[in-house]
Amino acid sequence: MEAIAKAKYARYSPLKVGQVLKLVRGKSVEKAYRLLPTVPRSASILVFKTVKSAYSNSGIADPSQAFIKKAWVDAGPVLKRVRPMAMGGRSIYKRKSCHVTIVVTDEKPSKN
Repeated sequence: MEAIAKAKYARYSPLKVGQVLKLVRGKSVEKAYRLLPTVPRSASILVFKTVKSAYSNSGIADPSQAFIKKAWVDAGPVLKRVRPMAMGGRSIYKRKSCHVTIVVTDEKPSKN
């Protein structure tokens, strides 16, 4: 049985969230619960909450029997902002957002 959880419009860079997702993809939910609080990235909080939500949606009793089958991040809308510069100029910077999707299943992933 599979369960999906999505976190949409999160104010994190997709690249940084992808680095955290790479650490937990294919692991059990129990290992992810132990690993994510020690990751020195602010995006690990977002990934932890999304894994917890996917596990809750699955209805599996034991977190060691639930595995993260798929985990991916997509780019969300970009907010363009302007910062004043010297001599009346301006600098445009982008505030990125992302959509995180995590799929939890009770089947152990195969090693390829």
